[in-house]
Amino acid sequence: MTTATRQRSNYSFWLLNAAAYLTWLGILVATLPELSGAPNQAFVLALFGLFFVGLSVFAFLEERPYLVHLYLLFQMIIAMIISTQVPVRAAAGISTFLFVLSAQSMLFLPLVPGLVWILIFIVVTWLAGSLTAAVIHANEFVAILGGYLFFGTFGAGLRQANEARQRSQQLLAELQEAHEQLKAYTSQAQQLAVAEERNRLAREMHDALGHRLTVAVVQLEGAQRLIPTNPERSASMIEAMRAQLKQALTELRQTVSTLRSAENSAMNGSLVTAVTHLAHTFQEATGLPIHLQLPDDVPLLPEAHRLALYRAAQESLTNVQRHANARQAWLELVADDASVTLTVADDGQGFGSEVADGRFGLIGLGERANQLGGVLTLGAAEQGGAKLSLQLPVPYVEAADA
Repeated sequence: MTTATRQRSNYSFWLLNAAAYLTWLGILVATLPELSGAPNQAFVLALFGLFFVGLSVFAFLEERPYLVHLYLLFQMIIAMIISTQVPVRAAAGISTFLFVLSAQSMLFLPLVPGLVWILIFIVVTWLAGSLTAAVIHANEFVAILGGYLFFGTFGAGLRQANEARQRSQQLLAELQEAHEQLKAYTSQAQQLAVAEERNRLAREMHDALGHRLTVAVVQLEGAQRLIPTNPERSASMIEAMRAQLKQALTELRQTVSTLRSAENSAMNGSLVTAVTHLAHTFQEATGLPIHLQLPDDVPLLPEAHRLALYRAAQESLTNVQRHANARQAWLELVADDASVTLTVADDGQGFGSEVADGRFGLIGLGERANQLGGVLTLGAAEQGGAKLSLQLPVPYVEAADA
């Protein structure tokens, strides 16, 4: 316990301290007339002074039991010596000092040691009465015993009140510390949530808009070349491009307005249906043949898993068109009870040096895989080009959730 805490704690005992000083002053005033002209007057006054010094030191003995015992022994000896140096009429009042000591013993000592000291005070009172030839009658002894018990109970009550107050202060400090920690954790959680939301929106906008705009650019380039020779085909490609841009605009509105991981409109059906539709639309728009190998049945998957696999297929086909310079591509979906794996390969030029610097689409796919406990793999295809593979574990999903 720190000094400041000790001072605050002892300050709450001002009533007991005031009672001790007033008792000392009252006994001193009552004894002075009896000492008038006595040869030992200076000696007795010095003893009173030592007892006063002890009362002043008492306030600094909290949490030091061994010093409390020394203090009680010292004060008891001083009180006994005073009782032997004053007339019999004054000696009876000296025992009141021991009442104060009984309250102090119960205040700063545990219950058993405090009661032992009260028992010692009772014995000392009886011995002091015998030495001073003052007969203590039974009714007087009962009154003295009651006085010791009363002051002891008073000191014990102060001790319990002080301990309760200290526990309350400690609990308040712990609550304040926990409150500050909770505020810090809340701030960190909010920052992480904001960062996660930004990353999620970046992935959604890149995956959804990037694919649509890539297909639209390819169609626009083709239409531009066909305008002089085949205007009807050019108009058809421009119409397809308009549909792609409308779809991209719809997805952008959905992403911005809901701020949630909303499915692409093509995901309204099953995963196999959505991937098939994506491949056919891409092949019609770009003229790049897509060889599909899809299972007849896919395990029940949560929305996040289906959307991640669909985005992987979407991003892979977009990269094939942008970077691979391929003549054809292969898209395969393999599923069992443990995992679902989507693989997209091509016969183009493979991954270039820009992959080492990281592409936003591939970074987004990697983040999706990590969040779902899956693995994203980039490598060389058997056909000579690049290969992207996304493997996700199959969690237990209720049919209604899927």
